Amino acid sequence: MNLLLDTCTFLWMIWDEPKISGRMRDQLVDPDNHLFLSHVSLWEATSKYAAGKLDIRAKGSAFRHLVEQRDAHEILPLALDEDAISHVEHLPFRHRDPFDRLLICQAIEHGLAIVTPDNHIRQYPVKTIWD
Repeated sequence: MNLLLDTCTFLWMIWDEPKISGRMRDQLVDPDNHLFLSHVSLWEATSKYAAGKLDIRAKGSAFRHLVEQRDAHEILPLALDEDAISHVEHLPFRHRDPFDRLLICQAIEHGLAIVTPDNHIRQYPVKTIWD
């Protein structure tokens, strides 16, 4: 299965947070699943870090740390492209978070399931998983 990690899921994964269940962790390390991290999530986490709203738990560049962690966990990068952005105008306006809305658009465009605990995202016509 092709899985797009929500920003919080990625952070919890690299920090080994107990907020991710054992069953969900099994799916994240299953070699049959391909994990993706959107450039949108890198933008979101780095922006929140710069604003003092998120502790990245890194020495030096937060952005560089996130990219290194993505690569160390063998997570594939997912660029934001115009085809994905085109879905924004068709999404119902149930959630104001622009980062989440872009992740939803990418998942729709690329046929990905979003790994997220976020109930707002589950309101959209996109496949989500969270155990």
